[in-house]
Amino acid sequence: MDSPRRTGLTTAAEIGLAHWFFGNLYEEVVRMPARVAEQPTTGGPFAPGSPVRYYVPAAPVTLATTFACIAAGWRRRTARPALGAAALLTATGAALTGHLVTAVNLRLLDDAKRPADPDERQRLVRHWHRVNRVRLVAVAAAAVALRAGTRAGRR
Repeated sequence: MDSPRRTGLTTAAEIGLAHWFFGNLYEEVVRMPARVAEQPTTGGPFAPGSPVRYYVPAAPVTLATTFACIAAGWRRRTARPALGAAALLTATGAALTGHLVTAVNLRLLDDAKRPADPDERQRLVRHWHRVNRVRLVAVAAAAVALRAGTRAGRR
């Protein structure tokens, strides 16, 4: 039987991963980087349109609760493969996010220092979409693996 605290931790991790996935899916569907590239700003990472505004508050909680679930369930041998996959996929999603923030987002969101020409902006947008699609798969798979790992051994 799981404790209410562990159940709450799992719920928080699952909500965080869902927020991460659906936020990035929304950006993919509405082509948010292209919108930002069409209207370069000078506001830096907190400018309108910046994902920092809605990810920074949730990212630490999502990562902390996800890895806490992984650590809490690790003692169950049957859960380890799924939890190991969840850890790897979550770390992959975080690394891809870090890459996109540094290589694309900051460049598009702070155009005042060194304005990007239209060709560079288009290249950055294409790169963002390619990497984001991989990130979407990683985050979705992390959520599935976490769910499987936290359910393993309960039956």
